[in-house]
Order: sequence, then structure tokens, then C-alpha cells
Amino acid sequence: MIVLVVDDSQIVRQRIVDMVSEIVGIDSVSEAGDKHEALNLAYKLRPDVLILDIQLPDGNGIDVLKEVRKRGLLPITIIVTNYPYPQYREKSLKAGAQFFFDKSSEFYRIPGVVRQLVQSHGN
Repeated sequence: MIVLVVDDSQIVRQRIVDMVSEIVGIDSVSEAGDKHEALNLAYKLRPDVLILDIQLPDGNGIDVLKEVRKRGLLPITIIVTNYPYPQYREKSLKAGAQFFFDKSSEFYRIPGVVRQLVQSHGN
């Protein structure tokens, strides 16, 4: 499986990359720090899993998800945010995200979800 991690914080990106890189069945983990880079990598790599922050320097993760889906890509998408407001959750899920996590209290759930996705992808 191919994973693309998109977050404006290098520290957060590295933590996520470190967590999911160790999962058996992950072929590659790439990272982007802004909307433009995220879209370029998504079109090039066609990730199976997309881990997106909502707030990006040149846009937002929800728009990235909408654009990716418009191009026919359907990665399993995990939104991670410091802004876990109901309206963001609703917009994220409506745009096609399958998961929505608060970075401050649910960050630890990311590797477990990715591990489950790898296991279900193999079956």
C-alpha cells in the first residue's frame, strides 16, 4: 500500500511517517507540506491511503480531497486536525473522508486504522 501524508508541520508529518512506515504491508510513505505539493504527489503516486491535515499554507485538506476525488482517485482518507469542530467533521466526511481525528486526543489512532486497512486490503 502507498500512503501520502499531508501536513504543514514537518514535526507532525515525520511522526505520522514514522508510525505508518513500520506497518507490515506499507510499500511507501510520501509526504507533502502544502496543497500544491499534495495534489502533485497524489496524481503521481495514486496513494491507497491519504492522511490529510485540514489547515495548509496554500489551501486546506478538504479541498485537496475534493480535487483528488474529482480526478477519479479514491484513497481511503484520514483527516487529522487541531480544529475538530463539527462543521469540519461534516465537510470532511461529505467530501469523502472515511476518518476524522482530533490531533490532540486521537492522533494515536492513526497507525491502528492504517494497520486495519492494510489487513483488509490483503484479503
